[in-house]
Amino acid sequence: MTASPELATTQSASPDLLRSVFRQHAAGVAVITAQGEKPVGFTATSLNSVAAEPPLISFGVGASSSSWPVIARAGHIGVHILGEHQQDLAATFARSGADRFALPTAWRSGPEGVPLLDGVLAWLVCRIIDRVSAGDHRIVIAEAVVGDPAGAGRPLLYHQGRFNALRD
Repeated sequence: MTASPELATTQSASPDLLRSVFRQHAAGVAVITAQGEKPVGFTATSLNSVAAEPPLISFGVGASSSSWPVIARAGHIGVHILGEHQQDLAATFARSGADRFALPTAWRSGPEGVPLLDGVLAWLVCRIIDRVSAGDHRIVIAEAVVGDPAGAGRPLLYHQGRFNALRD
């Protein structure tokens, strides 16, 4: 029996395979923030709506990331949906070692002391209800407390290792 053409490039599971497969998956871009001694934040493409009642979201964060120690202790986090005009902001929050809250990042302290980014399409402040260990990451589950869906613009996407605009 010969392998079908579509199976010719089959690979065993590995971190590289997972990254290669998920480069094909377009994802919305969010920034997650939390307040510790200093504010922390990171770019996330793993944001999911989990349930409507109660209103729950989830996201993954690397256990070795600089943001994890603060999120591990935080009671609340900010979730920001970025617009296509915010590629630089997404890159800043994705860059290791960057001073993410320095200018030109515009932000303010929001409900529960959570850092809120200005100019986003939508934001939520969420109460963390669970943290689940998952390999080299932690899955955070949080309940929406307050938010604003009224930002203007179109969403920023991440695909093939790049930030992209939504096309019709």
